[in-house]
Formats: sequence, structure tokens, C-alpha cells
Amino acid sequence: MRAIINGGVTPKGIVKVSGAKNSATRLLSAALLTDSTVELSSFPTQLVDVGHKIRFIRALGGRIDVDDASGAIVVDSSNFKSTVLEDYDYPIRTTYLLVAGQILRSGVARIPYPGGCKIGSRGYDLHIMVWRQLGCEVEELPDYIEVRGGRFKGGEIRFPISTVGGTENALICAAIAEGSTEIINAYITPEIEDLIDLLKRMGAQIEVFGNSHIRVHGRGALSGARKNVMYDRIEALTWIVYAIMTRGELLIEGVPFEAMRSPLLYIESAGVDLLANSNSIYVHPGCIKEGRVQPFEVPCGAHPGVISDMQPFFTMLGLSATGVSRVFDYRYPERVGYVHELARFCQPGALEAEHGKITVHGPGVYRAAEATSTDLRGSMALILAALCADGRSVVNDAHMALRGYNDLKGKLAKVGVEIEVQESDEPALAAIA
Repeated sequence: MRAIINGGVTPKGIVKVSGAKNSATRLLSAALLTDSTVELSSFPTQLVDVGHKIRFIRALGGRIDVDDASGAIVVDSSNFKSTVLEDYDYPIRTTYLLVAGQILRSGVARIPYPGGCKIGSRGYDLHIMVWRQLGCEVEELPDYIEVRGGRFKGGEIRFPISTVGGTENALICAAIAEGSTEIINAYITPEIEDLIDLLKRMGAQIEVFGNSHIRVHGRGALSGARKNVMYDRIEALTWIVYAIMTRGELLIEGVPFEAMRSPLLYIESAGVDLLANSNSIYVHPGCIKEGRVQPFEVPCGAHPGVISDMQPFFTMLGLSATGVSRVFDYRYPERVGYVHELARFCQPGALEAEHGKITVHGPGVYRAAEATSTDLRGSMALILAALCADGRSVVNDAHMALRGYNDLKGKLAKVGVEIEVQESDEPALAAIA
């Protein structure tokens, strides 16, 4: 899939931030822990990852009603159970979260091998550890991973490193285990807090101590619930940076301020005076003090700091600055592959990338180009660059961006920007003017 973009248009209008990708797909998995219905609103129904996960759940008997217009889904998993499928081609990272619902009803679970962005070492050994610590056997078969145990049993899960995915998996499994489970060295992000909130609404007993210790008292099957998905902090940052880059006028609604304290502070320290009310930010040219963004240095890593997923957008902010900015990534230092592709849109020497460090010589002068996505957030950075460049650009493998941005094409259209998405990724140099 590729995006063909006629750049150079200044956006103006209102953008509504969708529910967070990194929360919604987890909440969808937690909804499988009850035979009653679970209703989720502010849900990013059009994400590619959501579509794959819904397809898998339906293949195992679950019923999911989706309303794209209102952004709501209703999950009825009363008939959800483990079944051997003919096809396990589901290219999503969080397949491991689909184990608990199957174990609850069938005593055995079969899931596709995890997929997702290749941004460093992201094995699934910690998930295997979770299942084994809770009393299950795990076998890696040619087409799928099989987890057997009849029922989870409470225990101690001590992670050797902080892990978002491992913490999510441990929470969901422990919520239906027999007995209590201690989760040590947990990684508690805003999206994890959103998952805990849903599990509590469903009747789970969960205690949080500090920012890395969780105790779960297993309850077996849980009850139904209703919940709004938290707004996507990475999407909100994307729109803020896009408005700054283009000197556009965007009212960005649905900004999760509590989850964005650090990135917003760095933006303000770069000389951008953001206008905000309780849930929105308004960005226009007058917000940029002295008419130019100041150079900066920002370390990216774990919450509550600037998380690694936000790293490409601070690179883009650096291209808007006058001077040399530096962006460091301490959590995923190999997450710099997109920079080579991004450089196609900039003047020579604007970007330098090495292990865990990006040096940006701003301001960037954008030109139309063709580039290929390397990962989800890097793909969106390429699209932003193409939107800023005069002329016709092409971003190949644009489906990566669509994995994380709900109704991206529709939202851009509402602020006066048109992009064309094509299924083919054949060479498109001829399409560039």
C-alpha cells in the first residue's frame, strides 16, 4: 500500500484525536474475559491492527458489533473458544493477549506468532514466562503457539526488564487466575492504567503500589462493563507537530494532558507557546515565539518521560527549528532506520543518524520524493514530510502508518489536505512531479 501526496498545503480546521491504539487493542482482549457484553466508545475502529484482531476473535466464535460513525464497539464473547484454524496469518504484535480468553473457556489457547514493527529486539519470551509462572505449558508449533493448563493459577511474575506487553499480558491472565498474583517490575504507562480501569469495571481486584508493583486477586470470569478508551497521546503529538511544521491552524480536540506532560514541556521549551483548555490545544503561527522554533535536545525512552514512539516527531520538530537539535532514544536505539528514508525529503546534511542518536540541522527544506516506510511511527514521519513538500510525493508501505492512525485520510481531508492511498507498492517514481 502506498500514499500519493500532493504536498505544500497549509492545514486549517479541527482534528479530533481518536482512542489510543496502544490501549484499544488491549481493552478488546480484556473484553474476552466475560460472557456479558462489553461496550467500548472512542474506539479507533478503522485501525489495521484492530481489523486483524477483530477478524481473529470472530474466527473463534466471538461477536463484535462495530459502529465506525460513532466510534463504538460491542463485544459479546459468550461463544468465544479455542479452535484450530486453517490460517494463522494475523500480522499484529499483541496476539499474546488473546490467550487468556481462550484458557478461560477451553483450557487451551492457540495464537498466531506475534508480528509488528521491527525496531530492535522484541521477542515473546517474557510472555511465555508469564504463562508458565501461572501454571501453563507452552509449545511453539509450526503455525501457532499453544498454551495449555486448564486454568491459570496465581503466582509471582518478576520481570527481568520493564515491559509494557508483558505487564498487559500478566494483568489480563492474572485477573482470571485462581488465587493472587504479584507482578514485580511492572511497567505502568497511561495505557496500562486504562487497562486496569476496564478490568476493575469488570470486577477484577487490582492493587497498584508505586509505579512498578501490581497485585491481582484472581476472580475467574468477570462481568460486563462500559468504558471510553483514553485519547491517543502519540496521535495528539503528531497533529501538534504537523501544525508547527506547516505554520497551520489546527484545533486539536481530545488531548490527554496528564499522559503528555513531558513532551508538551519540551515543545514549549523549544519556543512554542501552546494555547490550551481542559481537553484541546490550538496551534497557529502566532504560537511560535519570535517566528522560529528554537533548537533543543530531547531524550526518549520510557514514561513518564518522552516515550520512544514519540521520537520521530521530535525529529520532525527539529527540522522546524533554526539550529542543531539532537534526539536520543535510550529504549530502542535501533529505531533510526526511517531517518535514511526521511532524508530523501530534505536538503543534504539535514539529518545524521547513529545508534540511539539523531542530529538534525534545521530548518529543513522539504522537496518531493519517494520513500519507503520502515516502521509505524517512522512511516507517519515520512507522510508529514511529504505533506510539507511542494509537489507530488510517494510513501510506500503506508499501511504501517494506518496501523496507528485511525481514519487518517478522512481527518486530513477535514483540514483541507488530500492524500490518495493505493493498494499497490510497485515503483512509483513516474508519479512524482
